[in-house]
Amino acid sequence: MGAPNGTKPAAAAGDDTASRVTVTPPAVAAGGPVPGPRKGSGGPAGRPRTTAGPRSRSGWTPWLYLLPALVVLGGLLVYPIYQLGLISFLEYTQAQVSGGAPTSFQGFGNYTALFSDPQFWQVLLATVLFAAACVVTTLAVGCALAVLLTRVRAVPRLTLMLAALGAWATPAVTGSTVWVFLFDPDFGPVNRVLGLGDFSWTYGRYSAFALVLLEVVWCSFPFVMVTVYAGIKAIPSEVLEAAALDGASQWRIWRSVTAPMLRPILVVVTIQSVIWDFKVFTQIYVMTGGGGIAGQNLVLNVYAYQKAFASSQYSLGSAIGVVMLLILLAVTLVHLRLMRRQGEEL
Repeated sequence: MGAPNGTKPAAAAGDDTASRVTVTPPAVAAGGPVPGPRKGSGGPAGRPRTTAGPRSRSGWTPWLYLLPALVVLGGLLVYPIYQLGLISFLEYTQAQVSGGAPTSFQGFGNYTALFSDPQFWQVLLATVLFAAACVVTTLAVGCALAVLLTRVRAVPRLTLMLAALGAWATPAVTGSTVWVFLFDPDFGPVNRVLGLGDFSWTYGRYSAFALVLLEVVWCSFPFVMVTVYAGIKAIPSEVLEAAALDGASQWRIWRSVTAPMLRPILVVVTIQSVIWDFKVFTQIYVMTGGGGIAGQNLVLNVYAYQKAFASSQYSLGSAIGVVMLLILLAVTLVHLRLMRRQGEEL
């Protein structure tokens, strides 16, 4: 049917402006004033009022959740560290503990006596070298076994995981005692298997350090193995398959593909191993009888224990503890800096 009054529909006329529908406000159609923007709607007539109350309150919300943990950490860490630092600046021996002599302030006298002692520097060097050897060996064993876990079937993988976790869960005192028995010159099975006779592993300085290193690696590599294995499983298999198709060897795949992708994880396990191995105490004390013959196997933790409790020089032992704390704090700050840099790159 045709349109009324003989006019054509807009669609039939081909006028593209017909599709644009203009809605006229009723007030304008009636000749009234044009409505402007409402006050507070964000237009030029009125800007919305911003309140910083909810935002400021939301900034405190994470701290409210962390408050219980911070209270516990303050009681268990901050106060003991404060006491440790305070005692390191005092003259605090058995006479002061028993009340036979008053406690006097020494300033940096304990640190001066500590840094002027040649034995301290020898023990510090031995601690750094021993910790470095433990860290390198632990990372090598842990990474190698993590790669092995990706190559074996389910049953051997489960067996290796359970054995590693059993070693990890063994207390340090128990593990050290077992290792001393295994390498005992009279009853130990290791000397019999190797044909070493009555060779004493704890008599020589380097052999004793090597024995302790083996025990430390034995109880530390499961952490590296499990962590690196989880990181390897998170790598897309297409990347490793592409590298293998390009003719890369297994060592080249690890060095050029796997290791760079695992760099954040490797940084974490390295720093953790440094902190753990630098403050080794139980293994050295149990396996070498308190530091070896004439203190040849002393590390800083055992050295501080001997100064504080064997010699009753509690202030000097506290000074050694503060030095260790500062060294580990520096390592931790480096760890946080590296992790932040890794986070920015990722």
